[in-house]
This record gives sequence, C-alpha cells and structure tokens, in this order.
Amino acid sequence: MPRKIKKKDTLWVVRCLVRGRVQGVFYRSSTASEAARLGINGWVKNLPDGQVEVVVSGNVEAVAEFCGWLWSGSELAEVSAVLVEEWLDHVEPGFLVL
Repeated sequence: MPRKIKKKDTLWVVRCLVRGRVQGVFYRSSTASEAARLGINGWVKNLPDGQVEVVVSGNVEAVAEFCGWLWSGSELAEVSAVLVEEWLDHVEPGFLVL
C-alpha cells in the first residue's frame, strides 16, 4: 500500500530574487541563520546588479515561512521586492553563503 504523503513531507525548491538595500547589510549571513533554524538547504549570494539570489529546498511549510522571512531579512535591510520561482535543479544538503 502506498504511503500517504503529508504536506510537511512534500519537498519544495524555489529560487528567490531579493531586491532593495540587501547588500552590505548582513543579509546573507542572516539568511543562512534563518535557513539553519528552519532546517532547509540551499545557498545565498550577491548578484552584480545589487540583488540577492537565494535558492532553497525543504518541506513546503518551512520554505513558505522562509520566503516570508526574506521580506524582513537583516535589521539593516530594506527589501522592496521578493520574486519567487520554481527551481528545477538539484540542491545539495546544507546551506552555503556564496
């Protein structure tokens, strides 16, 4: 008999682009701390155009909470937009600040 999949067991993988004052304000390190707290995998990196790219993988509830958290980020950040899209590539275990 197949195992019934619960919402918390469903894997969600997304790429987020965060815009605003998000570089030079400890946004990436704060993002890594939040990812660790929620037990999700992925990475965060600064982009040349001033945005921050975040790719995360985890259960639906944790990733949804994380994506909401991206709007606040670090204390010094001023987020103006968070764009979320599905990510189809594999994400390695752990969380990296690139």
